[in-house]
Amino acid sequence: MSYILAIANQKGGVAKTTTAAGLSGALVQEGYEVLAIDLDPQANLTIALGLNPREVRHSAADLFIHTEKLASLTQATSIPGLDIVPANREMELSERFIPLRKNHELILRQQLLASEITSAYDFVVLDCPAFLGAITTNAMVAANLLIIPTQPEYFSLHALRNTLTQVRTVRQTFNPSLAYRILITLRDLRNRVHRTMSEHLLNTFPDGVLKTSIDLDTKLRESAATGMPVNFCYPKSRGAEQYRALATEILEYVREKNSIPA
Repeated sequence: MSYILAIANQKGGVAKTTTAAGLSGALVQEGYEVLAIDLDPQANLTIALGLNPREVRHSAADLFIHTEKLASLTQATSIPGLDIVPANREMELSERFIPLRKNHELILRQQLLASEITSAYDFVVLDCPAFLGAITTNAMVAANLLIIPTQPEYFSLHALRNTLTQVRTVRQTFNPSLAYRILITLRDLRNRVHRTMSEHLLNTFPDGVLKTSIDLDTKLRESAATGMPVNFCYPKSRGAEQYRALATEILEYVREKNSIPA
C-alpha cells in the first residue's frame, strides 16, 4: 500500500510546492515509484513537473466534482517513476463543491483506498493549497504523515499554530493516526531572525521538527521553469542535496514506523 505524504501550511510562500517537487524527485532517485497529486488551484506543482494547466482537461478537481476514478487522471512526467494528477482552475470549484457532499472529508482517502493506485506507487505526495479548507482537510484525512514547511519568521509561525489546530481536529475526527513533522524552509543562516526562530522551533517541538532544513537557493526557484524537480535539473545544487537528505530522513521514519523495504 502507498505511503501518503501531505504537504500543507495555511501560509503561502513557504515552499510547499518546491518541497512536493523536490521530495518527489528525491524519492524517485532512491528507486521508489511516486505519484504527485496537485490539489492547489494555482497548479504550481503541475507547472513545476512540466505540464501546462491550461492544457489539462482532466485534473484532481474531477475527483471531487465528477467522482472520476483516481487512476484515470494520472499522467506521466518526463521523469520515469514520477507521475502526476495535475491541477487546473477547476480546483477553485472543488473547494466550494466538496462541502455539499456527504462525508466530504473522506473523498480523497476513499479514492486512494479504492483504486489500484495503492499497489502501483510506493509514495503518494499531496501538494495542498495555502488554505485550511475542504481540500486540505481531505489531504490530512488521507495522509499517513503531514509535512509542514515553515519559514523561520513570525508570520509563518503564526500560521503554523493554525495548521496544528487543524491537525488536532482531524485526529479527533477522521484520522487519529495522522503524524506531522515541521520542515524549516527558506532558511538564511546569515539572518539573525532566522537563526533565532529556527532555535525556537526546535525548542518548542523537540520531536516534531525534521533534522533536515531547506536553505535559500536560487536553483530551487529556477528549477520550476525547467519542468523538472531540482534533483534532476540541478543535481549538484545545495537545494538538491538538501531534498535528497530530506528524502533519506523521511524514508528512515517510514521504515521505522511501517517496515517498508530499503
